[in-house]
Amino acid sequence: MFDSLFHKNPARSKYRIDDVDNPELLREIYPYNNICRVAFDDSFIMPRPPEEIFITDTTFRDGQQARPPFTVKQIADIYELMHKLAGRSGLIRQSEFFLYSDKDKKAVHACRDKGYKYPEITGWIRANKDDLKLVKDMELPETGMLTSVSDYHIFLKLGKSRAQAARDYLELVEAALDWDIIPRCHFEDITRADIYGFCIPLAQKMMELSKQKGLPVKIRLCDTMGFGVPYPGASLPRSVSKIVRTFTDEAQVPSEWLEWHGHNDFHKGFINATTAWIYGCSGVNATLFGFGERTGNAPLEALVVEYISLTGDDDAAYTPAITELARYFQKNLHVDIPPNYPFAGRDFNATSAGIHVDGLLKNQEIYNIFDTAKVLHRDVPIIITDKTGRAGVAYWINHNLNISEDQHVDKRHPAVGKIYDKIMRSYEKGRTTNYSHEEMQKLVRRFIPDLFMSDFDQLKALAKKVLTNIMKELADNPGMDTMDKSRIDASLKGFLREYPFIQYMYVTDLNGCLLTWNVSDIGDLSKYKQVEAGTDLSDREWFIKPVKTGKLYITDFYKSFFTGKLCLTASTPIFTAEDEIVGVLGADIRFDELVKIQEGLADDQEMFHEE
Repeated sequence: MFDSLFHKNPARSKYRIDDVDNPELLREIYPYNNICRVAFDDSFIMPRPPEEIFITDTTFRDGQQARPPFTVKQIADIYELMHKLAGRSGLIRQSEFFLYSDKDKKAVHACRDKGYKYPEITGWIRANKDDLKLVKDMELPETGMLTSVSDYHIFLKLGKSRAQAARDYLELVEAALDWDIIPRCHFEDITRADIYGFCIPLAQKMMELSKQKGLPVKIRLCDTMGFGVPYPGASLPRSVSKIVRTFTDEAQVPSEWLEWHGHNDFHKGFINATTAWIYGCSGVNATLFGFGERTGNAPLEALVVEYISLTGDDDAAYTPAITELARYFQKNLHVDIPPNYPFAGRDFNATSAGIHVDGLLKNQEIYNIFDTAKVLHRDVPIIITDKTGRAGVAYWINHNLNISEDQHVDKRHPAVGKIYDKIMRSYEKGRTTNYSHEEMQKLVRRFIPDLFMSDFDQLKALAKKVLTNIMKELADNPGMDTMDKSRIDASLKGFLREYPFIQYMYVTDLNGCLLTWNVSDIGDLSKYKQVEAGTDLSDREWFIKPVKTGKLYITDFYKSFFTGKLCLTASTPIFTAEDEIVGVLGADIRFDELVKIQEGLADDQEMFHEE
């Protein structure tokens, strides 16, 4: 890294806010009716990396604006893995959170309770004092605050003049400093702003406040629309390098107080981020796998790899955590990471150039970018072609289907031979391309169906995932443990209105005697009237299992005696506050309804169980 001697004699011009009457929309480079232009001024500046560079995270703020909201548990889990990836070294320095809802606050507490120094938890607020009070109440040491700087935002969105906007921003910064909160001012839409007519004089005033109050005032340079460019000789306000240097040199913002936040609208999110590093910005803001509003942000995991590439500091991160995060996003968040996505996609380190099993140990370095087995705990995937052989087919099955070791197949397995023969016949008929993952899955499913879950098993697994939270929530409802029939009836009716796929819901006491029941479809009432309160159900498997294990139990599918529908039953114990079982809650679920709404059920489970 270059040291501070390179910056011994900085420019110290004093700038004033140019309080124009009309907004400057820079139509010569942003015509709107056409694709934006890149202007050059033939002025070149040399790279000057700061003494320290690091990554900040906005997965739980900007990233969450591009997908269904995370649950509290998901945020805590991802935060844990982020710490594992590069929080221990402080490379991932901070992570920002919303603070508005109860769920937002629970997420902050869940992550803060882990006791990690890094990533440090910070807030994000709009530019008003009511929002700032949220930060104070949460006792956070730092918060980002929205301080938009382009005339597009100041005039057209906020309806203010530049002088009014600057006055309001500075007032909020001073309030934060008075409460011992470090403000991080998000200079929104910096690449369409008047750099010397507004941004630099505003930043200079913020640095004066910092000196007066004895606390940092940080600035985030937000390339909101992804207009920034990394080209040498490009002019302001689109040149990333010149934006960074005007703030470090003209506004005298220390590099460690400066942060770049860029979007990927023009496929430059990542290169602009690294350009900001190289020209003097210590912090680069990112999200896991690049999730963010519109086209997304710089991918955090890619910046981790780039940091190691730039510094040679292999110990700054535990890179196999990238693989763990990818698997978490795929399994728990149902995120479809493209197969060729760098570092995390299923086939990112595969090649169609002829690598096959017999040659893996001999020549994987020819095509593999680095030792992915060591760095990411990712083996080199096999590509299925006419050169693969039976061993290759077996290798593909064992390494691509997430099957247990005891399910692994040998190249001598008869079905492997059938799959291989099918593949070879296709090449004999003129095929020239390799077999895709999806094609191989279909072949394996056809010849070795036992390796895959049946449709029934998948539905049962889905039912368990959804009903685990629904049944627990109802069983934990106030009044359920009193075994008072009227209170239980009210709870059952409310749940059946919300979850009409449940055909029949009922409660027994600890001896298996039916206390009460209800149905979701009024047309089914007459079918169940023969079931009387007090009926002994203690011999039913759905009663016996929860009483013995204290856990949710789900039966296999069966034909309902009452409705003739294909159903399964879920049952769970009802506990007192002292964790004593006092009864069992049961629910019969219709198979046909489960099939129709299986995806909706999965989404509903995410919303229902916020923690």
